[in-house]
Amino acid sequence: MSRLAEVAPGVLVATSDLLTCTSTVIAGNNGGCLVADPALTVADLSALAAELRELGLRPVAGFATHPHWDHVLWSRDLRDVPRYAAPAAVRIVAAERPGMVAELERTAPGHDMELFGLLSPLPAGAALVPWDGPEVRVIVHNGHAPGHGGLFVPHAGVLVAGDMLSDIEIPLLDTVEPDPLGDYRAGLALLAAVPGVTCVIPGHGHVGDAAEFRRRADADARYLDLLAAGKPFTDPRATVKWQQDAHADQVRAVRRAGGLEPERDQGASRQ
Repeated sequence: MSRLAEVAPGVLVATSDLLTCTSTVIAGNNGGCLVADPALTVADLSALAAELRELGLRPVAGFATHPHWDHVLWSRDLRDVPRYAAPAAVRIVAAERPGMVAELERTAPGHDMELFGLLSPLPAGAALVPWDGPEVRVIVHNGHAPGHGGLFVPHAGVLVAGDMLSDIEIPLLDTVEPDPLGDYRAGLALLAAVPGVTCVIPGHGHVGDAAEFRRRADADARYLDLLAAGKPFTDPRATVKWQQDAHADQVRAVRRAGGLEPERDQGASRQ
């Protein structure tokens, strides 16, 4: 795991070697901090906690951007603090926990299962993370997963995008939902419209500046436009087999939704 690097005033990011997962830390008041999506291995979380102690920062709140196994992790070294997520995300984690645990054990075993997915829903209609620190706005949508919550830190111009706006991943739709393409379009539009973004942090990939934020938003919109056509195409980010497979599945899902392919049971599950 890379060491925490300050990417904007009061915002630090570390990246795991496994799946290029980012962990985001937002410094608050009196040494407190908000930790979003800490990832990914047991060793990664231990190193993150140790580095926070070195920096004189202590977690006072956590946030999970969406209900996928690699974004709902925690460690006792990160302290017993409230960990928030959008209400829909909390419901999905509760309903799909067995499958998520199985994927976690296959990919990054050894985590404390008592803490895995232990989330509190944001208050109904909440627009901000409820914590003692600078304003952190929550942008809830259903792109990539229901209850996906991007975070925007206005004073720093930072957008924590969850599993969207990546430089290394194609847009990954939740194909078990009734309108995955529409959901993703709507979510992407909300993120792309955030004013004052000077730094974007994807859940998987690399931190980008304002120009890169715009480039990724445009690239993702183009991907969705091509996907809507229901025909096979390629994307330069789909360089590994699992992404190529996901892309092919998404093309088929859109064709089925348009009545161009018969319905088939593919054992669908969330990404």
